[in-house]
Amino acid sequence: MNPQSTLPPTPAALPPKTGDPSAPAGSGSKGPRSEVRLFAGLGHVALAVWAVIVIVPILWTFLAAFKNTSEIFSSPWTLPAELRWENFGRAWTKAHVGRYFLNSVIVVSCSTFLTMLLGSMAAYVLARYKFWGNRAVYFLFVSGLAFPVFLALVPLFFVVKNLGLLDTHTGVVLVYSAYSLPFTVFFLAAFFKTLPSSVAEAGMIDGCGHTRLFFQVMMPMAKPGLISVTIFNIIGQWAQYQLPLVLLSNAKDKWVLTQGIADISVNAGYEADWSGLFAALTIAILPMIIVYAVFQRQIQAGLTSGAVK
Repeated sequence: MNPQSTLPPTPAALPPKTGDPSAPAGSGSKGPRSEVRLFAGLGHVALAVWAVIVIVPILWTFLAAFKNTSEIFSSPWTLPAELRWENFGRAWTKAHVGRYFLNSVIVVSCSTFLTMLLGSMAAYVLARYKFWGNRAVYFLFVSGLAFPVFLALVPLFFVVKNLGLLDTHTGVVLVYSAYSLPFTVFFLAAFFKTLPSSVAEAGMIDGCGHTRLFFQVMMPMAKPGLISVTIFNIIGQWAQYQLPLVLLSNAKDKWVLTQGIADISVNAGYEADWSGLFAALTIAILPMIIVYAVFQRQIQAGLTSGAVK
């Protein structure tokens, strides 16, 4: 009998174990990796489709703003024969888009400032101070996110009317601020909770009061989150149509841009000035695109900072 026949088989002859580091690469994880690649590919396809759905109508609007009415209907998908800048001048002056644009800037600027001031203070107190009813107040704010705007239009009309603020920019600013507060408090409260308590304690030791601590210490630390929420509020209030339609219906000289464009859209069917309509739409869309493009990194930093810390 050969004594070597009783020896155990060499390691090279043994089959590789599942999960063994010495096993060939990809032999045990080929399935999960392929699934990850599949879902990643589907995600990229979905993003590409969504980008096309969003970008194509915007580009078509920009191109139509430089065409005349015949070109818009006869060759809608071609480039304009020439750049007709007079369409923008006609929309700015004849259709009063300039006045509506200025009204929107005034209303959105004031309402955003008021929203951020009140919302940041409320979110800071709810996030950093413990008192009886803290969670009840917080959930009361958050419940406003689930309340549709159109359900409150009728009672809101009478409340603003009884206050003597109907057909005024002041009434619109107050209503915009009230409807923007739930999201602002919800977002900033979570952000303020991530800020280190040691900095606040050091400020209190150095003699800072609660007001000074908030404005000079905590707000600068929360700058990324404040910028993100500010941009979201600006975009949301700029595109608001239902509220000004109810609150400024009888004061045409105080209309905001969305009301003015809706009026141009109605009149375009009678005057056949579709190029002026698309020029007005371009004037309304471009500021928000520029604002988002300029502050894109700050918005991303604010969102990721609140999620990572």
